[in-house]
Amino acid sequence: MKPFYKLSLVALTVFGLSACNQEQKPVETKVDLSTAAQKEAYSVGGSIGAYMAGHIKEQEELGFTVDRSLIIQGFSDGLAESMKLSEEEMQTVLKDLDKKLNDKRAAKAKEAASKAIADGKKFLEDNKAKAGVTTTDSGLQYEVLKAGEGEKPAAEDTVEVQYRGTLIDGTEFDSSYKRGEPAKFPLNRVIPGWTEGVQLMSVGAKYKFVIPANLAYGERDTGTIPANSTLVFEVELLSIEKAHSADHSEAAKK
Repeated sequence: MKPFYKLSLVALTVFGLSACNQEQKPVETKVDLSTAAQKEAYSVGGSIGAYMAGHIKEQEELGFTVDRSLIIQGFSDGLAESMKLSEEEMQTVLKDLDKKLNDKRAAKAKEAASKAIADGKKFLEDNKAKAGVTTTDSGLQYEVLKAGEGEKPAAEDTVEVQYRGTLIDGTEFDSSYKRGEPAKFPLNRVIPGWTEGVQLMSVGAKYKFVIPANLAYGERDTGTIPANSTLVFEVELLSIEKAHSADHSEAAKK
């Protein structure tokens, strides 16, 4: 039988490999994995099961009831080539379910985006009232955690920084500290809140920025950063490479 499901729908037919009733503890089965062929077969099943377990979890989080016993039965029948529904019937059912899942995802994303706007607005208002916090004309908020010395970068300059970025609930989505090395980039090629904020800093300074969504990623959902998110960054400015110096260096190489 030819495969008829899309990758996004494989979960609906094959994640029975690892699915089991959540109320029951999985039964430990001794598995012989002494040969390469055994390891290959187990790895195929294990990787599919682990991947597809995420799909069933998402369905339930979206509010869909999932009958694990029928999933397992369908998987077994598929292996035995004794399906109780025709290929055409299953294709129709799966296409319909795929649409329902996508509609539910879209509705949930829209709801989350609306909540992010309200939560961000309140967070900005509360933060604005704190001692030591300055709000610029654009709405960017900053607090000087440590003052620096010397010149400040221009938007065209390349800066070297250490930073940590979180959502307003404290969830960390990025950190140069965790990567173990500072980041280096042209200041005019990042989000507007960064371009504006880092220009306020001198080398050696450490600032805390609260960046409204319109100065960050706006309505774009990056995966780790939901749409309309207000972002919080702690940034240390380590060094500045002036744009004209970089241009001069490139010209000297030619």
